[in-house]
Amino acid sequence: MQFKIKYLLFVLSLLLSVNISAQKRTKRQVLEARRIQNQKDQIYINALLSNIKRKEKNVLSELKDLKDKIKTRVNLINSISNESNELGNEIYLNQLEINQNKHDLKALKEDYGDMIFKSYKSKSQNSRIMFLLSSESFYQGYKRFQYMKQYTSFRKKQGDEIQQKTIEIQALIDTLKQKKELKQQLLSEKKKEQLVVEKEKKQQENLLSQVKKKESKYKKQIRQFQREESRINAQIDKVIKDAIAASNKRSGNTSKSSKSSFSLTPEAKILAAKFTQNKGKLPWPVTKGYISTYYGKQPHPVVKTATIQSNGVRITTNNGSKARAVFEGTVFAIQVTSGNKKVVFIQHGNYISVYKNLEKVFVSKGDKVKTKQDIGVVFTDKITGKTILGFVLTQNTKTQNPTSWISR
Repeated sequence: MQFKIKYLLFVLSLLLSVNISAQKRTKRQVLEARRIQNQKDQIYINALLSNIKRKEKNVLSELKDLKDKIKTRVNLINSISNESNELGNEIYLNQLEINQNKHDLKALKEDYGDMIFKSYKSKSQNSRIMFLLSSESFYQGYKRFQYMKQYTSFRKKQGDEIQQKTIEIQALIDTLKQKKELKQQLLSEKKKEQLVVEKEKKQQENLLSQVKKKESKYKKQIRQFQREESRINAQIDKVIKDAIAASNKRSGNTSKSSKSSFSLTPEAKILAAKFTQNKGKLPWPVTKGYISTYYGKQPHPVVKTATIQSNGVRITTNNGSKARAVFEGTVFAIQVTSGNKKVVFIQHGNYISVYKNLEKVFVSKGDKVKTKQDIGVVFTDKITGKTILGFVLTQNTKTQNPTSWISR
């Protein structure tokens, strides 16, 4: 009974250690995937911002770019640290497992050696025959014969276990070596990235000192930009409200609450439900890029004493990039803003996706579009050299945070 309890406890502890080991592997695989993605982001953003050709020097723009570079590099450093720490835990557990296996192997060898010695003492054929012939009955002789067979089989099994355990220990040692080498590579990469960040932060400090000397001038630039953004946002809001009014007029809905929401057909309700189900899984409105301005009210990324309001996100992308529909729907409006830049509105039931800052459009009002269909070319500013798409998402007239809807 006591043996059975010990055996069950051993099996349970073995299963638990295997489960923990599997979880650790899975966790590190996630961390490794995150590090690789951060590496790709860092390379892409660094290359994108380094290749921008400006016609005029703009300290605010340079500082913003530098901040974005530092941010992605710090994200990479953090992901390297997390993976390295997890790898350290695995190395520790790996070493414990090797030590345990070596202890088990030693016990197996001692047991096997003792068995071989006893077998050697009674190995002569005569002693075996005498052991059988001295049986008091046929049944006892048969049982002794079976015992001799089982003993020989057990001895062979013990030898096989020793061989298998030796192979397992060597495999664990090889794995441990690989993990230690990988950790060393990660630490070297982390050190290299930290040196670059230190250099970039010094550049940032120099540029910040220039901004502080002329802070009032830059605040004025920010206010001008915000006024222009507010004007465009007001135009977008009017286009959506006009579309709501038109849909309610067609359906004959004149209730007070209907002024702020679309009157939907059964087909439009199904489309809106499908759109809702895809929250967090919508494709990006460009194939490549990074979010350079986030949604909502926030301090200016450079001049902290200034505040900016963003009704959507701004995505910095490559020169010549195309904007694409994030979901199937119908183009219900195309608006022209200052500088002959276009804004495309696509309706998805009672959701509207808005694509700002386009220099060309490939669609017309009333067109039905599919998910990921190209709808226009993103405008590239000739002075700053930047290609930035403004992306706004609303449910009826209420703006949504696009980062909650597009895939990560």
